[in-house]
Amino acid sequence: MTIRILIADNHTLFSQGLRSLVERQADFEVVAEARDGREALEQCRELRPDVVLMDVVMPGLNGLEATRQIRQETPATRILALSMHIDKRYVLGMLEAGASGYLAKDAPFDEVARALRAVAAGHVYLAPAIAGVVVENVARRTSPVVASTAPDLSQREREVLQLLAEGCTARQVARQLHIGIKTVETHRRNMLRKLQLDNIADLVRYAIREGITSLDEA
Repeated sequence: MTIRILIADNHTLFSQGLRSLVERQADFEVVAEARDGREALEQCRELRPDVVLMDVVMPGLNGLEATRQIRQETPATRILALSMHIDKRYVLGMLEAGASGYLAKDAPFDEVARALRAVAAGHVYLAPAIAGVVVENVARRTSPVVASTAPDLSQREREVLQLLAEGCTARQVARQLHIGIKTVETHRRNMLRKLQLDNIADLVRYAIREGITSLDEA
């Protein structure tokens, strides 16, 4: 059986190299590539891939939010996170959002292939270093819902926050999300109130600290 794969990564060179390796496998087919989480969500709605190889930190809509929405809208599609970030907030955030596996970007391709097959078969795949993060979390009896999921914010607020933190104006946010400027401003006021922050600079710092955006990768 052929495993249909969508690659979601905003680094073109990495994405193209990964696609080349994936397509050498007889049982893999790359159905599309996406440059951000929003495009990945749209492609999943249209193409219904078996697995999405999902980068975690992407501009516009990050991998965590994209994972959450894909799992809600196309639950048969599995998510395998592939990221340069392996700290707890990203790993646990992605797993809580619905990812079935997590690998570091420096993993050898044969491990990526094993993970893709495992996830497509309905299993969970965690690289050894990633598994250690999860085991440590369980051992400490902490909740798997971590700060990066921004639990006090709605899905739309998280989307608005990421775009604002990446430097978009209210008009640009409105255009990208297909909502009114006044709606964007309302979301911004509500986020400041919920998070007890004073201004947009505080919101940006919050977004970076909680992993909603990462300016070095935007």
